[in-house]
Amino acid sequence: MNEKAEKKSLLKNPSFQAILTSLICIALGLLIGYIVLLIINPVGAGEAIKTILLNFLSRSSHPARMKALGNTLAKTAPLLMCALSICFCYKVGLFNIGAAGQYEAGACFGLYAALAWHMPWFVCLLIAALAGAVVGAISGALKAYRNVNEVISGIMLNWILLYLTNMMLNKVKDPASPYTLKLASANKAALIPTAGLNAMFSNNKTVTLAIPLAILFAILIWVILSKTKFGYELKATGYNKEAAMYAGMKEKQNIIVTLAIGGALAGIGAAFLFLTGYQEWSTTQTSVPGMGFNGIAATFLGGLHPIGTIFASFFIQSITDGGALINKSVYPSQISDLISSIIIYLCGFVLFFKFALNNWIDRGSKKKEVSKVTGKEIKADDASKGGDK
Repeated sequence: MNEKAEKKSLLKNPSFQAILTSLICIALGLLIGYIVLLIINPVGAGEAIKTILLNFLSRSSHPARMKALGNTLAKTAPLLMCALSICFCYKVGLFNIGAAGQYEAGACFGLYAALAWHMPWFVCLLIAALAGAVVGAISGALKAYRNVNEVISGIMLNWILLYLTNMMLNKVKDPASPYTLKLASANKAALIPTAGLNAMFSNNKTVTLAIPLAILFAILIWVILSKTKFGYELKATGYNKEAAMYAGMKEKQNIIVTLAIGGALAGIGAAFLFLTGYQEWSTTQTSVPGMGFNGIAATFLGGLHPIGTIFASFFIQSITDGGALINKSVYPSQISDLISSIIIYLCGFVLFFKFALNNWIDRGSKKKEVSKVTGKEIKADDASKGGDK
């Protein structure tokens, strides 16, 4: 009986339910992705889905595996920061779809400070955070004072910042290509230091302090939201800004501050990618970077929890990198993006999954209660019959 009671309490635990529903979303997403692979070509579908899942583990040698893992971690750090940006704002009742524009602002001003002003990496990081915060604050001010939906203003700013970034960074690009100058040759001081972490990943120089810093930011966001008065006020404003105003909270200021913090996180995310030297910005780019939108998938898959977002970001980035390793002459590399999009779509049914699980638990407990009561009635009836005799 005690074991059964413990199982029930575990199934009712919100944290366990969040993990379970996320695993259900992942399993269903992979299943649908596998079915699509079977439709395209059933011969190599099993090997393709295995490669997507294993990613770096599918490499032939240990050094190659470690280097590939380093590349995945290097791209997980900026994805995690974008996911935290969306998660933080969502906890306060705001959907920060403008994280992509804030990410662009961070890339724009962080790289410009590195290549045009020759600033060190930590100054470039602060400038990137400030740029993202300003863009986020614009959406916040429009929401607070003119009641402009943050989704609309965020989408508009995504495109404005894309072309602004192209124009700004066109001044510091390589004359022979559309890409910005390489930091390794233009300004080594702007590269985020590896602090010896690269030695663990086959001397992969893109493995830097950005990775542990991103994890520390996730822990910091969790502490702010869960353990501080400031976080409580922000969440209270998100639940009901009229009630927050009545309670004496500065609801307009809280909205602006929330989106500014979200913008700063996304801006830092861009710095965590471009200041590692992993890649350069293309000044002919015509589409908004997917990093901000992939952050939505990582946020919801992580159960809207900053700590869960760490693992979700790594998983999303890992299957994305795994998709690039499959046989492209047979299968499109975008299959991993399809799986990610299905997973995020299924994450919209998380509340339904939890509702169904709780209903199933309640029905089971009610049946047991009814059977107990019925059993007692039968015993009482037998006892009364025995007394009559």
